[in-house]
Parts: sequence; C-alpha cells; structure tokens
Amino acid sequence: MTGRQQPQYDVLVVGGAGVDTVVRVDSLPVPVADSVWAPPIREMPGQTGGYKALGCRALGMTVKFLDVIGDDWIGAMVREHLAKGGVDFEAVISPAGTRRAVNLVDASGRRMSFYDARDPLDLRMPREFYLPHLRRARHVHLSIMHYARFLYDDIEELGVPVSTDLHDWDGVADHHKEFALRSDLVFLSAAGAGERIAGVMRDILRDGRAEAVIATAGAGGSYVLSRDGGGSTPRHVPAVAPPGPVVDSNGAGDAFVSGFLYGRRAGRDLEDCARLGAVAGAYACTGEGSSALADAELLAQAL
Repeated sequence: MTGRQQPQYDVLVVGGAGVDTVVRVDSLPVPVADSVWAPPIREMPGQTGGYKALGCRALGMTVKFLDVIGDDWIGAMVREHLAKGGVDFEAVISPAGTRRAVNLVDASGRRMSFYDARDPLDLRMPREFYLPHLRRARHVHLSIMHYARFLYDDIEELGVPVSTDLHDWDGVADHHKEFALRSDLVFLSAAGAGERIAGVMRDILRDGRAEAVIATAGAGGSYVLSRDGGGSTPRHVPAVAPPGPVVDSNGAGDAFVSGFLYGRRAGRDLEDCARLGAVAGAYACTGEGSSALADAELLAQAL
C-alpha cells in the first residue's frame, strides 16, 4: 500500500445516510388504535452520518462523506440536502436502495425510531472507491453500517484516528463490538446499558484501543472515561440548556459528536470537547432535523 497523501479533509464520514420520516404524536408510547390523528408528516434527509457530516461542515470543518445508497427518490433527497449544506458527498449505488427510518416524536421532543436496516450482509464499499479518501483524511468517523467494519484494516495501516457512534448499545450485541474495540474515540448513548454504562465504558477501554469513551445522557449531560490516568470512574460533564423551546431531539446526539470532533480538531481537552458537544446538541433540539446546526461562533461562547 502506498502512504498517505497530504490531508485535505478534517473529517471523513463513512456510512449512515438516509431519510427520516418524522411523525408527531402527543405522547410515547402511542395508543393502540386503528388510526391516530397526526400533524403533517415530514420527510427529513439526514440520519446519523448525514447529520454528523452537516454538523461538522456547519462548524467550518472540511468534510467528505461516503456511503452506499440507492438510485432512488430517497437517495436523490439525500444528495440534494447534503449539497445544500455544503457537504462533499460521494456514493456507491446499492440495488437494495436507500435506508429509511420512521421516527415518532412526542410533544417534549423525545423520539422513538423504527430503523429500516435494508443493507444486505454481503454489501461492501469497494476498496478502490474509499482508499484514496482515507489517505486524505485527518480523522475518520465510521457509522455502524455492517460494510464499514471492513475499512478498519486500511484505517489502522494508514494510522488515521477513527471514531464511531454505538448509539444505544447495551454492551452485549455482537454487531457493535468491532466498532467499539477498534476505534480511538467511542461515543454511545447511556440509555442502552442503563445502570451498567460505567462498566461498559471500562470494558471498551480494557479490551479495545480507545483513547476515550464518551457516553451521552441527554438532559443528564455526558460522561467521559479516558486512558490517560483519569481513573476508573467516568467524569461527568453537565448538560447545556437549549437556547429555545425543544422541538425535536432527532440528530442531537450526532450534533454532540460534531461539536466534540470540532473541539478535538482545535486541540481542546476531552472535557472541553464534551462541553462543546453539549452546546451543539442542545442547539440541535431547537429545530427539526438538521435545521438547527451550531456554528463555530456559538461554540466559542461556551468556553
């Protein structure tokens, strides 16, 4: 393998494009009925990789986004939305089509997502497609698409730092383990493991290569556990109050990651990065989908 080329991307995001169908409901869980009245249902391009790429771009970072999507109207929505957000996006076409999710969002902004994991297990991103972009990246963020795990060998050989977001992993499900153990920065939601979250974070550090594990807990803030002698107890970083009414929590966790990576790019320590992530995540809750993206000026006021 030839060596790395001069970095051009602050962040290379791989995987996680799609469209969310957002349905507003009075409360969760929804009542059992043949039909339930709802306000206008909206289609919002984004999903986990898209929201992170848009968030990083809004913060002024140079971003490249790669994925495997369908040649369909959903994929066209994704392309158009990312282009409007200034994200440089390239895709390999999959006959399985573009991923979708149906998200029920209650009056408080809390959501329940039904994710359409349509990618077949034999789906792969061709090496000749992604490798030139890996060589140009300062940092890679891998979404937990099954095909993305096959990029780790090249990422490690090139020596590029890599992060991932395990979402609500319970610490047990096999799908997430390789991502957890082969990434330098590991993000996850505290909701999946509940009271076991501190133990899950310690296990990731013990068994994997992570420099730090960051667990988000919504209004409860976030928790940071690192390998640099910070002890075995996750350090708490308080949440930030949203600057306006909470409209939608979709993408808030992705905005947190974008703010965190922005802090890392600026050389901030882990706790400062988590504070920046908290500001970006709180701001994201004040708009639908990716309509409320923090910029660098907003984050600068947080420190």
